[in-house]
Amino acid sequence: MKLPENFKNKMEKLLKDEFNNFLESYKENHYKGIRINTLKISVEEYLKITPFKLEPISWIKEGFYIQGDESRPGKHPHYHCGLYYIQEPSAMTPVEVLDPKPGDRVLDISAAPGGKTTQIASKLKGQGLIIANDISPKRAKALVKNVELCGMKNCVITNESPENISNKFLSYFDKILVDAPCSGEGMFRRDPKTIKSWSDSSVEKCCSMQREILDSIPKMLKPGGRIVYSTCTFSPEEDEGTIDWFIRKYPEFEIEEIKNMDGLDYGNPDWVNGNKDIRNTKRIWPHKIKGEGHFIASLRKKDGNEVENISFNCNNIDIERYLEFQKNYLNIEYRDNLHKIENKLFLIPSGLPDMSGLRVVKQGLYIGDILKGRFEPSQGLAMSLSKKECKSTINFSSESIEAIKYLKGETLITEGEKGWKLVCIDNYPVGWGKQVEGNLKNQYNFDWRMR
Repeated sequence: MKLPENFKNKMEKLLKDEFNNFLESYKENHYKGIRINTLKISVEEYLKITPFKLEPISWIKEGFYIQGDESRPGKHPHYHCGLYYIQEPSAMTPVEVLDPKPGDRVLDISAAPGGKTTQIASKLKGQGLIIANDISPKRAKALVKNVELCGMKNCVITNESPENISNKFLSYFDKILVDAPCSGEGMFRRDPKTIKSWSDSSVEKCCSMQREILDSIPKMLKPGGRIVYSTCTFSPEEDEGTIDWFIRKYPEFEIEEIKNMDGLDYGNPDWVNGNKDIRNTKRIWPHKIKGEGHFIASLRKKDGNEVENISFNCNNIDIERYLEFQKNYLNIEYRDNLHKIENKLFLIPSGLPDMSGLRVVKQGLYIGDILKGRFEPSQGLAMSLSKKECKSTINFSSESIEAIKYLKGETLITEGEKGWKLVCIDNYPVGWGKQVEGNLKNQYNFDWRMR
């Protein structure tokens, strides 16, 4: 791997005696990981059924290194069931530091493609809510898929600037994740293409974007709330430098010590002539730990004012077709937080404020479409259910040809009572089928199908 000379010169000045070890790490392959989705299955249960050779990541209970070059976790039926998320091991760390608790209101301001959003969801355990935002419309679409695949019910996805988001959520969030756009130096080994776009000017450009995002964050956070700021770069300007700038501009915040993270290095205030508390931040170095480069800082808001936000007003008129479907096919009931937009029906997370004026991509759990004379359930609804929450199901083994045929979108020859069926693989929902005269018509999301 040919690294930019300017980058190597900079890293040699920063790392001094450690530089040769750092350089040697680029001769090794990058580490691959999966994070078990505990919204659907416990770590212990998944380890009983996994087909992969896994090694625990010491500081992430749900995280595992995946062994073997031939392992293809994105092709296995368990991936389509949402039982795990494929994620670079170091990238699991910021949410572990954020430490969301059930009932928290959490903002992921630069959320796509959704790895950290889905990790937050597993920590919330279905309680509280997440606003997952991304300013790019294309990236927001990828975010929708991963949120639905994970089975999240309490997530709203927006496609907005941080400034516009901040005008709607005043003193609202308990925790905010700022996984900031950066120069990507920590990803050179994992994705060598990023080397071509790196330059000293790209570092300067990223610093500007990071500070613009952070300027919108303080007024959205409750007093006592926490921000976790993270990047996947080594650049002190984007890491310690940005945190030093933020603390100076917003003195109501303090840098918290990050504990219980064995193997992670300290931030270095001397690199930016910064506040001594910058040492409380953390760095992940590829020559010291099995993962790619990251920087993480935890910031607590010491004081501020509480603000009352206008509540979301649900429209649950003319939803009888859904209620009929619910009675016939589901063992759970949704009623109070149902919201209809044209023919689409959503389940709105409790406590959501008024969202008018924002570009909303996904307004909570998309349940399905109320059409003339019928209701059609969504892929997202299927993924949000457990097998026991549906009255009519059909189950296939992950090793069966039927499972693969279903995931490819084929019609299956099956017998059973006419109507909707929740299709499961190894007893975990993967989508819908419709039983018609000896055939199970395939309703698996077209864009998700195996190719």
